[in-house]
Amino acid sequence: MIPSGTAGEVGRARAVAAVAALTLALFVYGTVQSLPIGLLPQIASGLDVPESSVGLLVTGYGLVVTVTAVPLTRATRRIPRRRLLTALLGAFAAATLLSALAPGYAFLLAAQVLIALTHAVLLSVVAATATGMFREAVRAKVVGALFSGIPLASAVGVPAGTWLGQRTEWRVPFLVMSALGLVAGVTVALLLPPAPTARNAASVAPHPSRSRFTLLIAATGLAVAGVFTFYTYVAVFLTQAAGLSPDTVSAVLLANGLAGLAGTWVSGALCDRNARVTMAGTVALLTAALALLAVAGDHPWPATAAVALLGLALAAMITALQSRILRISPRGVEAGSAAGSATINAGIAVGALLGGRLLESPGHHAITLTGALLTAAGLALLLVERPAPFD
Repeated sequence: MIPSGTAGEVGRARAVAAVAALTLALFVYGTVQSLPIGLLPQIASGLDVPESSVGLLVTGYGLVVTVTAVPLTRATRRIPRRRLLTALLGAFAAATLLSALAPGYAFLLAAQVLIALTHAVLLSVVAATATGMFREAVRAKVVGALFSGIPLASAVGVPAGTWLGQRTEWRVPFLVMSALGLVAGVTVALLLPPAPTARNAASVAPHPSRSRFTLLIAATGLAVAGVFTFYTYVAVFLTQAAGLSPDTVSAVLLANGLAGLAGTWVSGALCDRNARVTMAGTVALLTAALALLAVAGDHPWPATAAVALLGLALAAMITALQSRILRISPRGVEAGSAAGSATINAGIAVGALLGGRLLESPGHHAITLTGALLTAAGLALLLVERPAPFD
């Protein structure tokens, strides 16, 4: 639920509707980023390319966000946020439409790169823009509501898009996402306050600290790499190690997404009290989930529970990360958000690569154990940080 306390001249209904539009934006971006995974066979067959080439669409998307988030955020820092976000969502709608109409693989790849470029900027500016419409005491709850769009994409968007594409054609879900992106863009253009620049009440962290921020980013990179060392190959693990059927795996992944939605909301509430402790707690839960998979992943019920816990903790960690950035980023919140986005995507890429290597040699449980060790290392970094009076 989006809190009702708003700042200055921004009316409650207008602020809530603007945040809802930005939440929809995160939902459509998250869905489009992962749609090629669910529709991999259909896209490969439709464009007459190997399935591995379709997989590269997801890898390339993440790498583009990793490399461009910081420089593009700096380059756009003087553009008024309403104009910038409207342009980004307009470009998203157009590029997603082009994806749906792609006559060949190269065209689709180019369209996905354009989407990723807009995604890199939107992820960096959306939190400061949304929270700037609300008073400081409820901003973590706003972050929780805003970032619920990401687990919603995993729980609803990708499964629904996959179902729709399997029963019609792979291009149809992209058309739907293009239309929803256009709706989000129009709503943002109509309702977002016309702030003249990136500066607003939430654009500068009240307690900037380079040392704390460096620990936060390093711990995030380790934690995300640990999670995706396992999660990239979750379907393989659940079928081959836990013995679940493919249909059951879909249900487990749905539970993972729904748990992530709950984690986002809970984390938003807890972060208003203490974002530092919440961040450490979420990484501890990630470590516990991966450890459970390492010791009991051969059994269906523990494996199912652990994957759901992983979804809850990962979504909660991303919310806690953004809430922490709002408070301690040393170079402004948007620059901090760009660094956080780049770190998350780099962690995903590293984890996927490492997990693939481990899966080929020692076996399924190596990916869970290695993942647990990496998240534990991230937790250790977070525990090094001493409490401050503002925590």
